[in-house]
Formats: sequence, structure tokens, C-alpha cells
Amino acid sequence: MSSDSDDKVASSLSPLVGRAIAFERGTSSPSPRLPSGRLRPSSTGYGEGRGEGAVPQAQTRGEAPSPGAQERADLSPQAGRGEARHVKCDSPPLPEEGGALAGIRVLDLTRVLAGPTCAMMLGDMGADVIKVEPPTGGDDTRGWGPPFAGGESAYFLGANRNKRSMTLNIAVPAGQKLLTGLIEKADIVIDNFKLGTLAKWGFTDAWFDEHASGVVRCSITGYGSSGPKAALPGYDFILQAESGLMSICGEPDGTPTKYGVAIVDVCTGMLACNAILAALNARHNTGRGQKVEVSLYESALHMLVNVASNVLVSGKGGARFGNGHPSIVPYTTYAAKDGMMALAIGNDNQFAKCAVVLGHPEWADDPRFATNRARVEHRRIIDDAIAAALMADTADNWLVKLKAAGVPCGRINSVAEALADPQTEARQMVETVRHPTVGALKLVGMPYKFSGTPASVRRAPPTLGEHTEEILRDELGLDAAAIAALRKENVI
Repeated sequence: MSSDSDDKVASSLSPLVGRAIAFERGTSSPSPRLPSGRLRPSSTGYGEGRGEGAVPQAQTRGEAPSPGAQERADLSPQAGRGEARHVKCDSPPLPEEGGALAGIRVLDLTRVLAGPTCAMMLGDMGADVIKVEPPTGGDDTRGWGPPFAGGESAYFLGANRNKRSMTLNIAVPAGQKLLTGLIEKADIVIDNFKLGTLAKWGFTDAWFDEHASGVVRCSITGYGSSGPKAALPGYDFILQAESGLMSICGEPDGTPTKYGVAIVDVCTGMLACNAILAALNARHNTGRGQKVEVSLYESALHMLVNVASNVLVSGKGGARFGNGHPSIVPYTTYAAKDGMMALAIGNDNQFAKCAVVLGHPEWADDPRFATNRARVEHRRIIDDAIAAALMADTADNWLVKLKAAGVPCGRINSVAEALADPQTEARQMVETVRHPTVGALKLVGMPYKFSGTPASVRRAPPTLGEHTEEILRDELGLDAAAIAALRKENVI
């Protein structure tokens, strides 16, 4: 139920904005195509825990200037249902000038890591991402630190570039009306609310079908929308435990161990991005969006890959092998004279080459070691023999000799060492952008390289609500008085 102040704000918006945020119900028309060939929903009607090449130096990029001077064909209720008009707005460049997803609008209602990672990936590839955050505090991860820089947590900075931030209290009717307007202008909506939260505010599946049929909407939850755990919130650490992932990490005689980063969140975000792009492609043929569900639980089970297959096929497996591999030997870490290194022998030919480098060519003819199956059965014996041989020289010397022979191996680097590696620089995997409070901010670069539509860091991670007024003005047509009223009532 709305409070008196909510009603006052809602009523004050109508004469100021008119149809820009008015609910229109009862009709739905096919989604027209923009000049780029992408679909834009034509229906109008605007509208809590997580469910869930070489370069000399890292390139410094200033935040992309607001392309507000550009004109973009956009749909607007003022122009009539389904009629396109040109509006001045802070939109990404046209597809031929930008990334692969230029011209696509993403509404990011998520927080923490899985959802923000998904939305950031879409933004990296050129989409215009609007991140909607609560007015008080914003995304939880803004406070997750230290370390902090310029008042922003490193955690938040790492998962939220290429987004505009606006604050909005969607728990009140006035906020829900504004959210409706944002949904109407979106191609993609991503949320990781608890199950049923959007429906509680009126944004049901039926509402989307009637008023935003062209929108691809992705729901990221903890356990999916069905089953005995569906109503529970999802947390990466708990899902690593429940899915079996934690049981296969750690030393054989030690305790189950979590991964060093929130790997279930990260993989869920990547899977969500994949699924969204598939649904977006399907929209070209059907003219309609659809709902995509991705959960931490299902993602974690999917991540078990060969270990799950071993259990399903044999009825046993899933043990811990430390840094070793359940089905391949030698495939683990070893100590050389001065440091640790990793060996990953993938076939018998590589093993024979490794044996020669280590000074024991006879190993390749030993029936205990001649095949991978035999080596797995005699894992401890061969691992101990390799460990003893490697103690005769330094890690760097062994790596040079093993690589020259075609044996897969590598030094165990710290994160700082990996980020400073010449290969990292050559692939532009550390970039520097200008941030309004941090100044020069280093970020991990693009892991995907496109030959024709490059991914890029166009915007630094936003400060909380940095673009609220810009979005309300340029996207929803609100004037200064309407925006001031919303701020006074804590809607934004």
C-alpha cells in the first residue's frame, strides 16, 4: 500500500511527464526493428537479499564524453504507440561505430557479483547499461572493503564499468512508475531479486507479456523458480558447499576448501550473459523477448563437468586431489629448488618428453608409468619421483627446458606477478580509465577481442546515482521540478 507522500509524488509526476510514465494496458503490438536491425519493444507502460596485439603500456582512456549530442531513433509514447522519434539522449554510438551490442539498452537491477558481471559483459560489448541502485547505500559491494579508492570499494570497481548509475526506490509506487518507463525503453532487463519480488510490485510474467513483450528478461536466483529450495536466497559460499564443488577442493587429508574467488557467482554471470544473447538472437526471428532463468545452484552443478560425469557413470568419485587431477597424472604442482611450478601432462608422448628432460627416459617404458591409466593407478609413486627430480634445479631453469621440449608447464605466480606479466601487457589486459573520484583507475581489460566491433572500456565504474538526473531527463522526459520532487520524497 502506498503512503500519502507516495501518492503526492505519483500525482505530481503525471502533469509533468504525461504519457512518458503513464501506464497503458490492454494492447500489445509486434516489436519494430531499429535501423540497426535490432528489435525494440513497441508496447508502452512504465512502470529485495539476492535471489541468487602488443602495446607499449596499458592504454589510458578518459571516460567517453556523453554522446548526448547524437540523435538516436527511439520509441516514445509521446510519438504514439510504435512510432519512432529522434531524441537527444546519452546513448551508445550506432552499431557500425561501437561494439557488437551498440544500440542495445540493458536495465541492470542486480547487485553483488553474478548479475553485475553479466551486465558488465554486455556493457563491454557495447550495450548501454543503466544500473538501478537503492538510494541508501546502493549496491552492497560499494561497502565491501578495504581496499577503497576515492571512496569506492575495489570490489565494486571490478564489476561495474561501462554502466550508468541511477538511484531509485522501487518499493514505492512512484519508483515503480519510473521503473516501468525504464523497462519500456529496454531491450534486456536483469534482476537478482528474491523469487516473487518483481511480481509483488506488479511486474508479473503476464505484465511483461502484455506491456513489454519484446524485452529479454533474465532472472538470476539462488536455486531457480521451482523445487524445495526455490524460495531461499543464494550465496556463492553456500552454493560451493552444497553443490559438491567445495568437497573436491583441498588436500586429500585436509578439509573441503572454497575457491579463491566467488567462482559460482562469476560463472553464473557468464552463463546468464550467454543465455541472454541467445534469447536476443531468437528475438530477431520471433519478434518477442522471453524470460531466461539462471541460478547459482544449477550453474554450480554445471561447473562440476567431468567430476559429475565420473560420478554419474561410475557411481563413485568426487575425491579431493589437492592440486592434482582425478583422471590425469602427472597434473599437479611441484617444488623445485627455489619455488613452485605446475606440470600438466596431457598425453603419453608429453610424459615421455618430460621424463627425458628430468633425466629419467626409462620412465616412459616402465609399465607403471607408460600410459596415463597406469600413472593414475600409481599416482603417488610417479609424483614422488618427479618431485625428487625437480629439486635438482631452479624452477626457471626447469621451465625453460620443459617448454623447449613441448611439455606444458608454468610458474606459480602471485596475482601481482600475473598482472605485471609481459603477456598481460601485450593483450591489453590491464587498462587505465579516468574515474571522477579515483582519478587514474586501473581495471582488468577485455578478455574477448573482436576484429570488427571491439569491446572497450567506455565508462569508468559509476559513483552512486551519478547519472540519475541525466537518465530521468533524457530517457523519461522529466523536468527539473519533477526530479526535485522525487528527490524530496526520497524516491531517488
